Amino acid sequence: MPVREGEDRWTEEEVAEVRSALGEEITALGEEIAAAATQIADGDATDGAGDDQADVGAKTYEREHEMALVNNARDLLAQNERAIERMDAGTYGICESCGRPIGKGRLQAFPRATLCVTCKQREERR
Repeated sequence: MPVREGEDRWTEEEVAEVRSALGEEITALGEEIAAAATQIADGDATDGAGDDQADVGAKTYEREHEMALVNNARDLLAQNERAIERMDAGTYGICESCGRPIGKGRLQAFPRATLCVTCKQREERR
């Protein structure tokens, strides 16, 4: 995998560690999504008639919050899966914007990164 100038090359152990961490997070996110989906479905089944407006509003808010959390977990899951796909394709560690190395330290801290720090900063300023 590519590294920035002045960085040590990736060792097989470091690559395996990052891949393992991504895999563990994929498993945990999958379980979280399944549990939340079950909870949301159970909530739909127990919607009761006769609730007053405050109860209906509270249930709606809670359901929307749970759905937002599930959507966030799905996004993280997709990012992790994409990182592993990039490892398999040999493009992991290469900035998708400028084509330069992302940086070993950045990838160790945030293994789902697809942009180098410079490109990410540029993107956030927009």
